[in-house]
Amino acid sequence: MAQHFSLAACDVVGFDLDHTLCRYNLPESAPLIYNSFAQFLVKEKGYDKELLNVTPEDWDFCCKGLALDLEDGNFLKLANNGTVLRASHGTKMMTPEVLAEAYGKKEWKHFLSDTGMACRSGKYYFYDNYFDLPGALLCARVVDYLTKLNNGQKTFDFWKDIVAAIQHNYKMSAFKENCGIYFPEIKRDPGRYLHSCPESVKKWLRQLKNAGKILLLITSSHSDYCRLLCEYILGNDFTDLFDIVITNALKPGFFSHLPSQRPFRTLENDEEQEALPSLDKPGWYSQGNAVHLYELLKKMTGKPEPKVVYFGDSMHSDIFPARHYSNWETVLILEELRGDEGARSQRPEESEPLEKKGKYEGPKAKPLNTSSKKWGSFFIDSVLGLENTEDSLVYTWSCKRISTYSTIAIPSIEAIAELPLDYKFTRFSSSNSKTAGYYPNPPLVLSSDETLISK
Repeated sequence: MAQHFSLAACDVVGFDLDHTLCRYNLPESAPLIYNSFAQFLVKEKGYDKELLNVTPEDWDFCCKGLALDLEDGNFLKLANNGTVLRASHGTKMMTPEVLAEAYGKKEWKHFLSDTGMACRSGKYYFYDNYFDLPGALLCARVVDYLTKLNNGQKTFDFWKDIVAAIQHNYKMSAFKENCGIYFPEIKRDPGRYLHSCPESVKKWLRQLKNAGKILLLITSSHSDYCRLLCEYILGNDFTDLFDIVITNALKPGFFSHLPSQRPFRTLENDEEQEALPSLDKPGWYSQGNAVHLYELLKKMTGKPEPKVVYFGDSMHSDIFPARHYSNWETVLILEELRGDEGARSQRPEESEPLEKKGKYEGPKAKPLNTSSKKWGSFFIDSVLGLENTEDSLVYTWSCKRISTYSTIAIPSIEAIAELPLDYKFTRFSSSNSKTAGYYPNPPLVLSSDETLISK
């Protein structure tokens, strides 16, 4: 494989929407998501009202890459070999002694290396994006509550209630019906929760289009919510930018399912219509599959194997499936790299203008893209050594997946918007250093400690 990657060499450029093209104001959106689920649990399922009270310190629990064992209520941070680096029961962190007794140095019982590892299962759940993270804090506090209520119970059955809360707030008709807490609040004050795209990004999208690239938008958000987001972040003429818009894509199934399992559907007034036997022309669609999409892209480009690159923020829904099932190039939007920016320049990230901050009376989340004191770095962690040996640093499972399935990783689209389209990025590959694919800089913890990391 070539050492470098260039957008100029791609025929098709695809984008996820939430947390990729559309950046959220995380200190505002995280409490909104948490509250939308917690209110449901308290009002509809009879959970303790204490779940509604969150302190600013509580948000430190949130960290991408954690696995929740649904049976025992334990949250785990995994090393790249599947061993457990840190763990908590609910929000209570396990001591090194308890951790060693519970998990030792062996693979976590549900771990399957690389492709076999699902992120959704009846036994565990992985938290890998900013829509998920407030749910991690809520689930941990539910475990605390149930452990106390039932005098240290060992098994838990709360997940069905969490799923019900998600479905209540995010079901397909929720936006139209003004159902739940999340959509009504975003509709009421989008400027409080969303960052509009900078002019540099809008110009870059037009530049891609003018260079003859086919532009795709593939989002698991429903059509009506997608329209609200795009109009706010890109303007009312956003449809001119994209050749094909696919909503309710139900990723990762969009990439992994057969066409017969997940046909495309047309839309009328944001309502899904009949299933299509194939995809014949550009337009706005719902659901679908990557196989039928690729057939259309062949037709549109006149090439037997058009080269596609896909930008996304979720390893589970975007990056892994696009690479593994479709063999597309992938660009991971990794806001954890933004958390490094302030530290590099020795100044905090620029504050939001006052009119953007809103007047939300409630706990502010710590920036979810900054490192958690409880969980440590998203990228590396130490393995407690045996007596008389030093701790050794290892890559986390999440970090390993970045270098395995991403072509490059960037903090935001804005970070590359002013580069020429033929700019040559150094890609992640086995022949390059482990940090080669991060642009513009590798995470600070990797660039300073790379020599210490065990392979």
